[in-house]
Amino acid sequence: MQKTMIIFKPDCMEKKLAGTVLDRFERAGFTILGIKMMRLAPELLREHYAHVADMPFYPALERFMSSRPVIVMALEGRDVVARVREMLGPTDATKAPKGTIRGDFGTSSTVNVVHASDSVENGAIEIARFFKPGEIFG
Repeated sequence: MQKTMIIFKPDCMEKKLAGTVLDRFERAGFTILGIKMMRLAPELLREHYAHVADMPFYPALERFMSSRPVIVMALEGRDVVARVREMLGPTDATKAPKGTIRGDFGTSSTVNVVHASDSVENGAIEIARFFKPGEIFG
């Protein structure tokens, strides 16, 4: 069983899509290991997005991701990383097919409803980054 980290982004929260998106993950058979609402501080965002923190678009990304509280969630399931990313569709929501989460609800490469880990290794790193010991069950 694999684990992955999910962030219901500010646009997901603003559009009141958290239940809809969560339902899709549960219907796919994934198990929720941890879930909570939080506001993402600049320090946490800089760590999470360290791979793009020097890019010209990063300040706008940080403003967007800290614009309202988000939901973070750890999921577990068979091939969960690949299956979740398939459910989401491409990062650029304008290229995501209908039927995918980003294709149905996203509007751009940033405003794309959900972040998901891109590998098992990054899933473990991200879960440890966003959850304290004792907040993950299972």
